[in-house]
Amino acid sequence: MIVCVCQRVSDRDIARHVRAGMCFSDIQLELGVATQCGRCEGCARDIVAQCSATQPVAAIQLATSILESKAWNSSAHLAAV
Repeated sequence: MIVCVCQRVSDRDIARHVRAGMCFSDIQLELGVATQCGRCEGCARDIVAQCSATQPVAAIQLATSILESKAWNSSAHLAAV
């Protein structure tokens, strides 16, 4: 669905950028969302909030799997020595 008509930014564009680690202001700068008429700002912020709410869980799970890997432990061991 097109969220920002002025810049032709879709909800998928916004979600992709959130998953890449961008906050609303970064997305606004990158895509131009909510920089013209401003009518889409509320919807765009809602999409960012919804995607951000699901992102930390994936990041925590990824971090745990990285810390448990043998490659991570050997790198940490080398840095300590």
